[in-house]
Amino acid sequence: MRLRKSRQCFPSCSFLHRVDEDEVYWRSEKGSEELEWSYSSTHVISQLTQCFTNAMIGPRAWFGGIFNRLGNKNEKFLDNPLTPFQEQRLKKLQERLQVPFDETRPDHQEALLSLWNCAFPDVTLKGMISNQWKEMGWQGANPSTDFRGCGFISLENLLFFARTYPVSFRRLLFKQGGKRATWEYPFAVAGINVSFMLIQMLDLQSEKPKNLPGINFLKLLGEDESAFDVLYCLAFELMDAQWLAMHASYMEFNEVLKVTRTQLERELSLDDVHRIKDLPAYNLLYQ
Repeated sequence: MRLRKSRQCFPSCSFLHRVDEDEVYWRSEKGSEELEWSYSSTHVISQLTQCFTNAMIGPRAWFGGIFNRLGNKNEKFLDNPLTPFQEQRLKKLQERLQVPFDETRPDHQEALLSLWNCAFPDVTLKGMISNQWKEMGWQGANPSTDFRGCGFISLENLLFFARTYPVSFRRLLFKQGGKRATWEYPFAVAGINVSFMLIQMLDLQSEKPKNLPGINFLKLLGEDESAFDVLYCLAFELMDAQWLAMHASYMEFNEVLKVTRTQLERELSLDDVHRIKDLPAYNLLYQ
């Protein structure tokens, strides 16, 4: 059953707690950008992946509620030049965004196989094209078709998650925490959507981010080259926490992702965040 607006409940940064009315105001002031998802009860995972791909057509930018509420205070951030260190790391990250997944490349095949071994270390994969991939939440027997929307970086994100925070990774993969819905989100497809959401939220496809969360993220990137990958992991954790708090099912995945984005935008706009570990949602990660 969908959550009515009057009963919206978002987990706080510490975990599944209700936030104040300002959260509702924040969401109402936010612009209209969102990933457009549609659903089919007969082909759930296929529809999720296809709609995700469709959602990534055309550039978008968000200058909604956060700028309206903080006013002229943020203009100085928009004009701040990047340090050479930030510029170098941003360029390197943007180069990663341009790499498509290529199933013919041995290094890409190796990365995908490594992801399988992290997820199912005791299960032998019968082939790079196998129905076994569906157990991880891919659309079908060939996961390479699911990367066309976001490229190789989305696989890198998943692999980083599996290697750096294996406890969190496996808990989300196998839906081990909380009271789960009958129709759960497909793990791998959801992971691709989290990657895409972050790219859009941080305005990484522009020469330089033009929104406050994106600008503040560059500070975190200057402190830690892996900031984007770590942010991906905590965003995935936060998405799952929102999912549980909202008692969501696959029909509400788009709404859950929107709420997750809003929470991350808020956290990345805090004045006292100087490192990736300063983000309140970082406490959700377990190594």
